[in-house]
Amino acid sequence: MKGKSMLLGSAQEAAQDGENAFMVYTGAPQNTRRKPIEELNAAAGQAFMAAHDQQAVVVHAPYVVNLGNTKKPENFDFAVQFLTAEVKRAAAIGALQIVLHPGAHVGAGAPAAITQIAKGLDQILAATPAVPVQIALETMAGKGTEVGRTFEELASIMDQTAHNDRLSVCFDTCHTSDAGYAIAEDFDGVLREFDQVIGVDRIKVVHLNDSKNPQGSHKDRHTNIGFGTLGFAALNAVAHHPRLTAVPKIMETPPVGPDRKTGVDPHGYEVAMLQHQRFNPDLTADALAGNPVDAYLTRE
Repeated sequence: MKGKSMLLGSAQEAAQDGENAFMVYTGAPQNTRRKPIEELNAAAGQAFMAAHDQQAVVVHAPYVVNLGNTKKPENFDFAVQFLTAEVKRAAAIGALQIVLHPGAHVGAGAPAAITQIAKGLDQILAATPAVPVQIALETMAGKGTEVGRTFEELASIMDQTAHNDRLSVCFDTCHTSDAGYAIAEDFDGVLREFDQVIGVDRIKVVHLNDSKNPQGSHKDRHTNIGFGTLGFAALNAVAHHPRLTAVPKIMETPPVGPDRKTGVDPHGYEVAMLQHQRFNPDLTADALAGNPVDAYLTRE
């Protein structure tokens, strides 16, 4: 969300790609500078969403807040204050879920971070009792000292949080594979394990991403749908899984082309592949040429 258009501009961008759900950052993900609620252009954005059958907007919290850092307690209060305001911003634009990277223990160990994360979440949720927004803890790849690399770590955070009913999970396919779970070979088995540890009903957002790295790499490098180690068949099955039908699927896939600065947004082409449930091996060439998103369906 940026400029004066804010939510409206994001909804218009999503419509151009044929999306009926989309995710936003309320400001730049690398910092915590945010506009006041009255400048989010929420009413115009919500009207556009309703007119274009856009069913959900999801907010992603910025990467720079870390509730799990026990070594710098001076940062904890700021993180709680910022995320409390971010929950209110999410509610103001009509989002029901705000995705949060749980945090990193920065050397103190996962148990210490988990306890502090739960403490911070309790403070945030206690300060927003009437807000109909859940905080969706994201499954993480296990890069560095990230917490949330296993379903058990997420469950531990949730179990230690008094306001448990206002926590949910964002299931990231790239992260979960990189953490060691067999997304490509046995997603149903992974989902059964998740159900036993946390409960599938807690999954309220799916980040549908392919991975550049093999299972268990702990790298967290996304790539385009069908062009990584997970593959189109596996991700298409996740997108259309009967137990996840009502869950918004968000793609965090990179631009295609020589580099990120000159690359082309591929999301419309990826949406078309998933809608038609058919892989387009020429996605990059089509996107760079500006071909229709479904042009590949008529090729031999």
